[in-house]
Amino acid sequence: MKRLVLLGGGHAHVKVLADLAQLPLAGWDVHLISPYRRQIYSGMLPGWVAGHYPIEACAIRLDTLAGRAGVAFHETAGVGLDLATQTVRGADGSTLRFDALSIDTGPMPALGDLPGSAEHTLPVRPIEQFIAAWPALVDRMLGQCRRFDLVILGAGAAGIELAFAIQRRAAIDGWSHLFITVMGSDELPLPGAPDRTRKHIARLLAQRGIVWKGATRATRVEAGLVHLQAGPPMAFDACIASTGAAAPSWPAASGLATDKRGFIGVSRSLQSTSHPNIFSAGDVAAYADVRPKSGVYAVRAGPVLAKNLRAFCEGKALQAWTPQLRALYLISTGDRHALATWGRWSWSGSWVWRWKDRIDRQFMRRFGTEPLEASP
Repeated sequence: MKRLVLLGGGHAHVKVLADLAQLPLAGWDVHLISPYRRQIYSGMLPGWVAGHYPIEACAIRLDTLAGRAGVAFHETAGVGLDLATQTVRGADGSTLRFDALSIDTGPMPALGDLPGSAEHTLPVRPIEQFIAAWPALVDRMLGQCRRFDLVILGAGAAGIELAFAIQRRAAIDGWSHLFITVMGSDELPLPGAPDRTRKHIARLLAQRGIVWKGATRATRVEAGLVHLQAGPPMAFDACIASTGAAAPSWPAASGLATDKRGFIGVSRSLQSTSHPNIFSAGDVAAYADVRPKSGVYAVRAGPVLAKNLRAFCEGKALQAWTPQLRALYLISTGDRHALATWGRWSWSGSWVWRWKDRIDRQFMRRFGTEPLEASP
């Protein structure tokens, strides 16, 4: 019997598992390799930090989905490929042979260009590690009577949503000694968004007492200090890194075709440009049509990946996919308020938060998880 291996539990592979649960792949033995038994839906992580959801409501049970689909689950991280023998090497020392392979492991935190950040910051990714470390950070803050300075490096959607979520939690729980600073290299936060939205975000940050430090580049981090390209270093009690996505080293080291940044090169069918029996989707992939690293495209790639993996295994023609040029981005601002952007258009209000909440619930419901009611 031939073997299909799904490496990683990203958003696209969740859809593949759901598809296999509905219709098993005849003649193929399917395995899932993931270091975690659940996948945290990144779109709901700020809601957990803000106190809107318990963490269980933000989690998709990969082991449960795999069980429904008759897929063998291996709880380990993939750390390498041997393309000559067609095997995946796990962090636990195991190896698993494959006839077809799909990779959706997500990215690494982009810390390589910031010396000291791996030792002295808390990266947002991997999300499970952030979740594990967050309670200890809260305890540190609550155990300190004097002012507590939290610096967030990175002013993309993840960093901005996290800043608002933490500020909301501080306001609700009485963390009056917490002071938040968000640092970014652009003049305004949220690069890539419409100017109107960026200015609105900057005003909201100021209204919530969050300091915005724009046009600032960090050059290195040491214990309690962020050194800047210009100006004196900034002191901190804790520093969160939300500096974007980087590729893991093992795809390029294995001999897979990658782009200049090390992300796996795929065609419009999500098939590796160098190895036709290997597929990839999500942030670890470099799509034929260049798009930003975003969960939006990982979710949209899921149905195409599911169809093409099945077609490849059955010897049928593959489907081409061109990701949409414009994507809807919904950015929560801590309380029951959010902003939406679509191309040059933008909206904001409590109704946008309800819209986002409904979309998130529907996504989770499709995979057997129904979020609990948001906290009042």
